[in-house]
Amino acid sequence: MVCALPSCEHLRMPALADDLGHLFYTVTGGGPPVVLVHAGIADHRMWDAVVPALAERYTVIRYDLRGFGESPPPTGPFRETDDLRRLLDHLGHERVRLVGASWGGRVAVDFALAHPGRVGSLALFAAPRPDHRWSAEVIACDEAEAAALEAGDLDAAVGVNLDMWLRGPVRDWDDVAPGLSDRLRGPLRTALANQTVVEGYSQDPAAGDLASISVPTLVGVGRLDVADFQDIARRYAEEIPGATLVEFATAAHLIAMDAPAELAAVLGPFLDGTP
Repeated sequence: MVCALPSCEHLRMPALADDLGHLFYTVTGGGPPVVLVHAGIADHRMWDAVVPALAERYTVIRYDLRGFGESPPPTGPFRETDDLRRLLDHLGHERVRLVGASWGGRVAVDFALAHPGRVGSLALFAAPRPDHRWSAEVIACDEAEAAALEAGDLDAAVGVNLDMWLRGPVRDWDDVAPGLSDRLRGPLRTALANQTVVEGYSQDPAAGDLASISVPTLVGVGRLDVADFQDIARRYAEEIPGATLVEFATAAHLIAMDAPAELAAVLGPFLDGTP
């Protein structure tokens, strides 16, 4: 179903409507389908600098998860893996190459476990794990965000997340490419504003065994990211059969924004070599 909402017309983004609201998406290029799932502090635009290279050979599908970007928060219980399945059905794609960043990487893992026949290859960049024991550094970040939100200071909560996930723990703001914080601030503000509703309705996906993933898998992490995600990336690479681990020397948590050329250089050949 094509959206008739004014905001949709303005953005020229189609939307998939269901009984929980709308999922806004965009399709670029032509060729075999590749789905890019964004991080939990961003929206589909985090991939903007990567898409042109991929769209030369692939149909690149991006969408805003519920409560992010242009997709409103859900009005009832939902699973992100179900949303992705509905979107692929809507677009007529039975099997895709699936790429996820941060929380989007976890969505990609869960989808590969729930619907293995629909994933031809899997690429995960700084994806979390539900069984990880977070460091004091990450816990302190979460507590600072929660305190800011409880105080009604959305700008402060945005700042906490920009410091941790864009700047990262080991570099100064002068080392971050100009304009990245401005690009991320709006999407991050939307995500935080909708966070309580999204978390309240989100349903855990069915459990699965990483060892059952049999498709080619690429695991990536930034060397400037928090140590937690470097440890998690190594665990994914060890537990998913045949997975390849790649580290990005100049990137923190958001590799697609920090190092888009380097990411495209790695991701392109990986996708080309998978069925």
